[in-house]
Amino acid sequence: MRTQVGIIGSGPAGLLLSQLLDLHGIESIVLERRSRDYVLGRIRAGVLEEGMVNMLRLAEVGERMDREGLVHEGFEMAFGDRRFRIDLKKHTGKTVMVYGQTELTRDLMEARDARGGRLVYEAEGVAIHDLDTDRPKLRYKKDGLEHEVVCDFIAGCDGFRGVSRRSFPDDVLRTHERVYPFGWLGVLSETRPVSEEVIYVNHWRGFALCSMRSMTRSRYYIQCAFDEDLEEWTDDRFWDALRARLPHEAAESMEIGPSIEKSIAPLRSFVAEPMRHGRLFLAGDAAHIVPPTGAKGLNLAASDIYYLHRAFVDYYKEGRSDLMDTYSDSCLKRVWKAERFSWWLSTVLHRFPDQSTFDRGIQLAELDYLADSEAAQASFAENYVGLPF
Repeated sequence: MRTQVGIIGSGPAGLLLSQLLDLHGIESIVLERRSRDYVLGRIRAGVLEEGMVNMLRLAEVGERMDREGLVHEGFEMAFGDRRFRIDLKKHTGKTVMVYGQTELTRDLMEARDARGGRLVYEAEGVAIHDLDTDRPKLRYKKDGLEHEVVCDFIAGCDGFRGVSRRSFPDDVLRTHERVYPFGWLGVLSETRPVSEEVIYVNHWRGFALCSMRSMTRSRYYIQCAFDEDLEEWTDDRFWDALRARLPHEAAESMEIGPSIEKSIAPLRSFVAEPMRHGRLFLAGDAAHIVPPTGAKGLNLAASDIYYLHRAFVDYYKEGRSDLMDTYSDSCLKRVWKAERFSWWLSTVLHRFPDQSTFDRGIQLAELDYLADSEAAQASFAENYVGLPF
């Protein structure tokens, strides 16, 4: 088989790239090691920056998002006995959209199906060959048969544990990592959200987050040990722990119900550079991971695809390679700023195992300053709604 761009991974990054390329008449194939149902079953982020919202509209997959998504003009933070709101719209003129990654992925899948996109699910043993040539190859097994795809370029959108980043030579790739000593225990429930906007909570017992996927479906998180046994967290135990960390009025008004999904996510900051080697380009979690605190992971993947699809379009339509040559630097400039913001917010909102009274005092002073300073809120809002591509 022959194609112009081989894409590894059918998450939002891979599907979005395939859709955008197709709209410009550029051929691609998407290889995914998991089943379609598995990909759709993953519960992930749900806060979209305006830049990503515009990318989905550009890809002609924004109709349901615009109809069902929840536009948020701000959010709340709580610490000690204080609860305050940051007005995103006032400080930046921008908003964020609450729309679950599962629904976004479904929209992209259906758009690719409608346009006859080549998506191969349950592709076993995907491997990259001949990367040092101008015709790299993807090999995989499907239904017991071996397949080979000859490509002009390969886009690695296959996540942190995928094959793409591992295909970089050891003397080329540099990695930077910070692993946090806690995780997030998340619960999805068919309950009315406790607030119309997201609430971030710093509590002496640990971090908490109240979010939603719709006005009838809530997503809640509490900080927990990264090695917690999920089986020990009954629904009743979770709701009790969450309510103990929330402001009194929120705890009293919270609607509770059976969980429909429960999981523990570790927190990590990770950057791989460069994001290009020869004809292989990394995008999304294959190149970088951020803690979920600032809702940047999915949005960073979208900005990678913004730079990458423009580079491919310029190459095939204009015969230019300059955007390919600057792809890694363009992405990483934005990636490191998002890493900084996510690291800072995680540091301010979570309780660390070795936290001293001085550390706790600094946390509260940071939040107190943010609550009282218009300038601090404007800077925070600028980062939260997403820096320009």
